[in-house]
Amino acid sequence: NKRHFSTMTKSICKRKECGKESSTLQCPKCMSLSLPPSFYCCQECFKLDWSEHKFVHQGEEMRRKLFEEFDFTGKLRPGIVSPQQKVPDHIAKPEYWETGEPVSERKSRESSPPVVHTSDQIRKIRHACKLGREVLDIAAKAVKPGITTDEIDKIVFNETVARNAYPSPLNYRGFPKSCCISVNEVICHGIPDSRPLEDGDIVNLDISLYYDGVHSDLNETYCVGNVDEAGKKLIRVSEESLMKAIETCKPGTMFRDLGNTISKHVQANGFSVDRTYCGHGINELFHCNNPTIPHYAKNKAIGTMKAGNIFTIEPMINEGIYGTVHWPDGWTAVTKDGKRSAQFEHTILITETGCEILTARNPTQ
Repeated sequence: NKRHFSTMTKSICKRKECGKESSTLQCPKCMSLSLPPSFYCCQECFKLDWSEHKFVHQGEEMRRKLFEEFDFTGKLRPGIVSPQQKVPDHIAKPEYWETGEPVSERKSRESSPPVVHTSDQIRKIRHACKLGREVLDIAAKAVKPGITTDEIDKIVFNETVARNAYPSPLNYRGFPKSCCISVNEVICHGIPDSRPLEDGDIVNLDISLYYDGVHSDLNETYCVGNVDEAGKKLIRVSEESLMKAIETCKPGTMFRDLGNTISKHVQANGFSVDRTYCGHGINELFHCNNPTIPHYAKNKAIGTMKAGNIFTIEPMINEGIYGTVHWPDGWTAVTKDGKRSAQFEHTILITETGCEILTARNPTQ
């Protein structure tokens, strides 16, 4: 019955097999759940698509039920997550793009030493990092009160695809979006959704892309409008701790010593270092098992740096205590006490005499 549908802007019929321009008929269940609109060209297509489309509703209802019973640590609440975007066919994709399973990562042995990359690998990763920096800087310009994290994610998707690259997080182990966006008490892996950024928020944009067979990875934390002095200090100290660690990177430096450098600066400023997540090797694999870069003091990371090693350093710094709680979505990691967290990340190449920040800002910035 057509009275069950809403009049909206025209689009393409939701039923994949159809492809016609839709009428103004919209799924009523999507409307009641405040999901993104699903248009159909006619009642018949709606009926034919129902057996598959209904799972969208069931998934959203299940997600909401889980969150209804969840004991949040802070004030942030999840919004609505829009459907996953489709990367054009002509763009080269990582092995997990369809299944979500990074098989090669799982097969890589933890006991294998950190890769000493060839000049060709370094060239490719350097270029992928340059593209990642471009995308991050464009996305950062959109940060302001009122914009949703989903809108920023769409900017990231479009800018990544425009560079003939694939957004590495998309469907990685099932992650539904093109980047991670972490607000306030979210330590990392925030899923972009319909929540608008608010004046006084702090927000981390974590950008990774896949180009010419290799990945890049970087992130920064930004102020949204007018942020209090404590929030600004947290952001400043987080970046300083990363840069102090990078200053020590050279052949012969022990990977475990980075955590000592980071922790000393962070603790001197009254903050704490997250212990759940680490930096990692990166190349043809999004996350390599070696090296592993813990950011806290007295860690047990093994190995010393050699020229040709490439890895990320990405300390997550908490305003309060360290300790992580995960939301029911299986991704969003938040502080145990609900206080804010900030993070900065670079991809680093060890050279013969020191290191190169492959994801460095443009010197004019």
